[in-house]
Amino acid sequence: MGDQRKSWLRRRAEGALVSGMTRAYSTVQVNPEKFLVQLRTAYRMPISGYHGTYSLDIGELDAVADSVVRSGMKVAAVEGAGFGLGGLMTIVPDLGILSAITMRTIQKLSLVYGFEFNTDDEIAELWIAAASAAGVDISRELLEKEVINRFVPRVIQRIAAKAGAEVVEKWAGRVIPLASSALGAGLNYWFVRAWGERAKAHFRGRHLLLRQQARLAIKSTHPHPNDLVLPAS
Repeated sequence: MGDQRKSWLRRRAEGALVSGMTRAYSTVQVNPEKFLVQLRTAYRMPISGYHGTYSLDIGELDAVADSVVRSGMKVAAVEGAGFGLGGLMTIVPDLGILSAITMRTIQKLSLVYGFEFNTDDEIAELWIAAASAAGVDISRELLEKEVINRFVPRVIQRIAAKAGAEVVEKWAGRVIPLASSALGAGLNYWFVRAWGERAKAHFRGRHLLLRQQARLAIKSTHPHPNDLVLPAS
């Protein structure tokens, strides 16, 4: 594929990613209340709210997170196989839907590890995780300088620029229509798996950090008798 064609395709890919992620942000967000019911029924998590995730074994949360990623991978693969039949001409609608699937998967992972996205700070953290999954480093300084309505679009643009270049290289094979259906399924499967695993690592790390901070806080206010230092007689 020539450089000029790649440049054109990259611009189209970035536009599709921006559109898909913006749509995921504004119209197709995961409903936390409905997902909580799913966690309790389908995954048998004994929690009444997302704060309850901190009382569960981390291995149980990891198992649910892995299942969420696998589910997203399967949906993306089916979508990729269908759109892949059109080869290069369908890459733009494919990426728009794929980015929405990926963002919904990341939102679910956020909830599995106990992070809701009701406040501006929580929404910002969600998009920081999405950026981390895409391999984009978003500094806290940028977040502190921006209100959420400006912060999210800027993050989306940076994610799209990073992912667009990667997508063009990997999706280039879809110019061959006969092979593009299987290739589209495989590439979409890979895309969600890679982003899902990195997002899982981000939320898991934050979850464990908060657990550690909570333990230290309890220990500082209720020290164990063996930790007490008795005054010298």
